[in-house]
Amino acid sequence: MKRIVEIVPASPGWYARWRFTPERTLSYPVTVWGLVDDAGPSTRHVVGVDAGGQWPGGADNDPGADFIRYIYQTPEDGQPQDLFNPAQPASETRL
Repeated sequence: MKRIVEIVPASPGWYARWRFTPERTLSYPVTVWGLVDDAGPSTRHVVGVDAGGQWPGGADNDPGADFIRYIYQTPEDGQPQDLFNPAQPASETRL
């Protein structure tokens, strides 16, 4: 069983990209980084927990969501084209 053993805030600009269909991806802002402990020996790794509460390997992720990768864009470079932030109304997501 995987469990998060330590959490630190994520810097602005980090996103977790998820694939829902071959043509549809969504990038959620990463809110915290978590140190995950697996059941096996020496199996700790870092994961980003996004604004929807999802993280690679999480049991409560959206059905059909496959993690692709983390991406970083400086705030000056703007936000990903496929941005989705469940913590903000759609009218506030794009700047």
